[in-house]
Amino acid sequence: MTTGAQTPRTPARPRRSRLRTFLPLGIAAWLVLEIWLLTMVAGASSGLVVFLLLVAGVVLGAVVVKGAGRRAFRNLSETLQQQQSGAMPTARPNSEGNGLMMLGGLLLMVPGLISDALGLLLLLPPVQKAVSRYAERTFERRLREAGPGTLGDAFRQARMHRPDGKVVQGEVIRDDADDAPRDPRPPLTR
Repeated sequence: MTTGAQTPRTPARPRRSRLRTFLPLGIAAWLVLEIWLLTMVAGASSGLVVFLLLVAGVVLGAVVVKGAGRRAFRNLSETLQQQQSGAMPTARPNSEGNGLMMLGGLLLMVPGLISDALGLLLLLPPVQKAVSRYAERTFERRLREAGPGTLGDAFRQARMHRPDGKVVQGEVIRDDADDAPRDPRPPLTR
């Protein structure tokens, strides 16, 4: 005997994305593999060798991150100086890849042999170009697939510009039929 009102059904939960499902499993597998490899290297040589490998990875990673950061900051300051002087900024052949160099350095700083191998791979220029092209294509594809009203649509709108590259500054003035304010409350003054 049910005399009360029925409780409303909650809408079906949206499906969980693959990334949210498999990312924790992937991280756990990666950690187990890193620990296993470190124990295998320690068993084949000694704990001192493993310690020296980890310290060398941290030091090399710090040097790479520091160098890439300095290069990126120098490129930024040169670009800003060129823009302030009225000249068009020139493209620098080595300015791309600073982010991937920093990522490679960070991977070197993370303890483990797999992360060190991935970090060393990201320091190679052909690998950087391939990863950069893949990331750019993936980003462009996601922007094209984005529907109106999404964050991707906002990025697409922000990238639009006039053919001559100029930005037109302006102000929107509404020409309403009645000049009455929309909000009848007076503005706060104190």
